Amino acid sequence: MSDPYSDRGNKDVSIANPKGMGSAQPIQKSGAVEPAAGGPFLIGENMTGGYGKGPDILHDCTISVDEGEIAVIVGPNGAGKSTGMKAVFGMLDLREGRVKLDSEDITALSPQDRVAKGMGFVPQTSNIFTSMTVEENLEMGAFIRRDDFRDTMTQVYDLFPILKEKRFQAAGELSGGQRQQVAVGRALMTRPKVLMLDEPTAGVSPIVMDELFDRIIEVARTGIPILMVEQNARQALEIADKGYVLVQGRNAYTGSGKELLADPEVRKSFLGG
Repeated sequence: MSDPYSDRGNKDVSIANPKGMGSAQPIQKSGAVEPAAGGPFLIGENMTGGYGKGPDILHDCTISVDEGEIAVIVGPNGAGKSTGMKAVFGMLDLREGRVKLDSEDITALSPQDRVAKGMGFVPQTSNIFTSMTVEENLEMGAFIRRDDFRDTMTQVYDLFPILKEKRFQAAGELSGGQRQQVAVGRALMTRPKVLMLDEPTAGVSPIVMDELFDRIIEVARTGIPILMVEQNARQALEIADKGYVLVQGRNAYTGSGKELLADPEVRKSFLGG
């Protein structure tokens, strides 16, 4: 994969929601992650909870991301990674803790209301309308907008050129990697304040994974914070400004991507040595 910190990427911040932007921050290259003034832009803080009346899966778990950052959640299977993401998005009830977006407490809001507040969420599976064309999928992403979204669609096509080429093709006919591009593009059509990705490279080849990570970096360079769950831990931490290692629903390790990659315990336990 090309150097994720090279000077490239779409720096047109208009693809993001300007009300969620503030001043776009460059991706931090190394060292400790500095929190934004007044706290992180998005934080799920001290979250404890599970699904319905079942047992707790998350235990005092905290996950956050700041503007212009890529924050990655990694850990073993069953560690609660996707559950943590879904908790931030409002897909399970928290018994303790809270979620704040741009300093606003949104803990009580439904997922639909969180989308209206500026959260873009791409689930791991069932994340496109397979019978619709690529362009129709992108148009569906703009369902909450009342303005002209054609400029945003152009920007999505600039980010994912293959989607423009296949815009009149049924999304279900695309490869796995192209489907993921459609899913991310549809989320970007909402002009989100923050983009959340659950296992975006699941089931794709290493070459496609590298390409998707490159596009994720480009999105972050527009200023949109990205919170991502990823099974390919080493590759994800290589592009991450901030990393969270979860074990049994708890924060086991937290630091910059480089710090976690350099930590011998993290390497031994989660990265294969």
